[in-house]
Amino acid sequence: MSFPKISKRLLCAASFAQKGDFVADIGTDHAYLPIYLYTKGIIRGAVVSDINEGPIRRAKENILGFSCENAVFPILSDGLYRIDQYSPDTVFILGMGGELIVNIISSAEWVKEKKPKLVLQPMTHKELLRSYLFENGFEITDETLVEDGKIYQIIVAKYTGRLTKATCLELFFGKINLQARTELLLSAMKREADVISARLLGKSKAGLDGGDDTALLNQILEYMGE
Repeated sequence: MSFPKISKRLLCAASFAQKGDFVADIGTDHAYLPIYLYTKGIIRGAVVSDINEGPIRRAKENILGFSCENAVFPILSDGLYRIDQYSPDTVFILGMGGELIVNIISSAEWVKEKKPKLVLQPMTHKELLRSYLFENGFEITDETLVEDGKIYQIIVAKYTGRLTKATCLELFFGKINLQARTELLLSAMKREADVISARLLGKSKAGLDGGDDTALLNQILEYMGE
């Protein structure tokens, strides 16, 4: 059984797993991420979960197909429920909306007790996710961007109990990303600025105040030197 091509987005997320980790892949689809990590000899095992039976059925087929049944365990589960019994070192929550990721983390108090590394990839509302993390004692220890059809942000966090303040720009793009100032970050900012500008135009025509959009756009343009 030939292994399918792994997307750049998943490969980038996979790079945050450490040698010997036991990982959890929440909202798995085909279980490709943990199967890839295990067959490459990076992790010692994994639990994969989904709230729906279809993804778990596909995951089981792939786990058997790649002879990982003694190391990668699929379970039907809502978010992080029942995942604590596996004591994962690293938890992947990828390809979901930022608000849903917040709901999943906030519903699992054991994350604060066992302090696994969280590798998160929000499809939307990255600012809400970062805001939740900072206001609830999570530290962002690393982050990056990856282009795979569109530009995705990957956020690595861990519970420390310390609260963090952040600017609007840091919530949207990440302090570590801003310090790195890569071409990919500048491309992401340009796209965000275009979206905000179009939204502001619509608000202006409707006689509405620009509010937070205006403030964020000004911060983006200032950072970009425009």
